[in-house]
Amino acid sequence: MDIRTTTSSPADRDSEAARIVVAIELSKKSWLVGIVTPLSDKLSLHTLPAGDGAALLAVLARTRRKVETAVGRPAEIVSCYEAGYDGFWLHRLLEGHGVRNHVFDPASLQVNRRARRAKTDRIDVAAMSRALRAHLRGEPRVVSVVRVPSVAEEDARRLHRERDRLIRERVQHVNRIKGLLATQGIYDYQPLRRDRHDRLAALVTGDGRALPARLGAEIARELRRLELVLDMIAALEAERNAIAEGRGAAHPGAAHPGAAKVQALAKLKAIGPEFATVLVGEAFHRTFANRRQVAAYGGLDPSPFNSGGMVRDQGIAKAGNAKLRTTMIELAWMWLRYQPDSALSHWFRERVGTLKGRPRRIAIVALARKLLVALWRYVETGLVPDGAQFKA
Repeated sequence: MDIRTTTSSPADRDSEAARIVVAIELSKKSWLVGIVTPLSDKLSLHTLPAGDGAALLAVLARTRRKVETAVGRPAEIVSCYEAGYDGFWLHRLLEGHGVRNHVFDPASLQVNRRARRAKTDRIDVAAMSRALRAHLRGEPRVVSVVRVPSVAEEDARRLHRERDRLIRERVQHVNRIKGLLATQGIYDYQPLRRDRHDRLAALVTGDGRALPARLGAEIARELRRLELVLDMIAALEAERNAIAEGRGAAHPGAAHPGAAKVQALAKLKAIGPEFATVLVGEAFHRTFANRRQVAAYGGLDPSPFNSGGMVRDQGIAKAGNAKLRTTMIELAWMWLRYQPDSALSHWFRERVGTLKGRPRRIAIVALARKLLVALWRYVETGLVPDGAQFKA
């Protein structure tokens, strides 16, 4: 059924489904459900236990039966909630029970711009209900609807995201060990070396003493935690490399939905398994209509300011996927190094030349945007970036 309002005859309107609009404010304490039906313009509120999907479905079923009995024709339920802590399990539950659900980007909802505006769950539910009804009327840009990934796509992203968290944890353990040893005048110990335990036993403080017993025990425990993290990183990287090389997933039934795109990207110089996995998991599993949408999703599109006599450039928007944006800027530097004969590298050198500092950093962001669009075209249509070389 088309969500936009159309002009129809009275007979057609009698056969159309009555629309029930539902807005759900989620929290860990309780859920507040606001419902607007064709029987009344008033927003009816229902408080439910947090996480109780069965209670929510029961309320919606009762409302549907009441409306269908009153209007004498079928009723459809259209719901919404804000993307956040609860993820997408509720969206899949509602869709599985015949409810057309929308997940809103919280930053796109219009709010009062006063410094001290009122903020309650009731106000938030009312705002979501108004936004959903305006969106269903076809009003443009009233709210941004999140594209909900499939279960397989969402699960595939865990591969590189978990690795990022483990890398940060590894840095924390290494810095902790080095910091503890620095208090004893020891600055040359490397916790990531394979002989870490042997070298720890041979350490001597700056004033010629052996390490204190409790300090040595604490560092030994930190090393065990570090080794556990290293083992986890190695396991994730082995699975990632198997996907990029076309050897299949490490776990049965856990095939990567974007394996073909990962393998295609990994064939290009400057793009390794990690870059390829991040690009597919964060961006190229989606469908984009044009290059502007690609750049905007990466947060690499410009944000001009042109009001009255004031005209200036505010730089990139940074409103998209932060992980994708940082990855593309890092990849842009790698592209200049390993693809020096490509058209994009020539474009960068012609404009930057030997300049250093801020002009170079600004230009690399522009290169990252162009490179993201070029790689999107490559994985979607097979169009190789001009002058790019493949690995041997």
